[in-house]
Amino acid sequence: MSFTGASVGSVAGTARRAFEFGQTYVVKPKGKHQATIVWLHGLGDNGSSWSNLLETLPLPNIKWICPTAPQRPITLFGGFPSTAWFDVNDLSENAIDDNEGLDASAAYVASLLATEPSHIKLGVGGFSMGAATSLYSATCFVRGKYENGNSYPVNLSAAVGLSGWLPCAKTLTSKLEGVEGAVNRATSLPILLCHGKGDDVVPYNYGEKSSQKLRSCGFQDVAFKSYTALGHYTIPEEMDEVCGWLTSKLGLEGKS
Repeated sequence: MSFTGASVGSVAGTARRAFEFGQTYVVKPKGKHQATIVWLHGLGDNGSSWSNLLETLPLPNIKWICPTAPQRPITLFGGFPSTAWFDVNDLSENAIDDNEGLDASAAYVASLLATEPSHIKLGVGGFSMGAATSLYSATCFVRGKYENGNSYPVNLSAAVGLSGWLPCAKTLTSKLEGVEGAVNRATSLPILLCHGKGDDVVPYNYGEKSSQKLRSCGFQDVAFKSYTALGHYTIPEEMDEVCGWLTSKLGLEGKS
């Protein structure tokens, strides 16, 4: 499944060199630091908007790292540049996955987590295209490597995807077959997917199919939450779900 993320607004400036990531915003924990989560924005957005929202959540034990995707030409928009974690060429399940772009972004996310203290639990999450990149990172963790063959360097404890989809879904089953340790990693990694039934950008069935595909590939702890009236945005009810889920799965000391 390959699909675009959030709608694109006006983008200033010209395209940067490929894979030149933008500014990273960090929300420091207000309490005891127990977990670090890299949170990824949607297409055309930046790390700042999500860092502002995440800072308001009652999760004092989490450090949030909110990077900004590279400016890159988007094939779907005739080469018009936008902040994006990978290229998108079509709005369909038959679109071509940008493995190079996905690998570069997943590796960048892992590099942000790799410097955290060894006792800190690590997670990935995101919205729309950011959710897709987070789920791709989760599959790289379970495989033990990226699509390009390089080793995946960090141990993930949670993954969250809001209004997103699973990239490279068609080939995931075969890529996990016979991989040493993959079954245990898939079994132990909890994943939360949330999707609005009114989503007119990333269709609801993309999220639903993604959860089903993950389960069929051995991910045993996959929660899929749907919201009847929700479009391609987030609401307090959804963020409350995220807060409760993370507190439970990461064993956090509780909300503030």
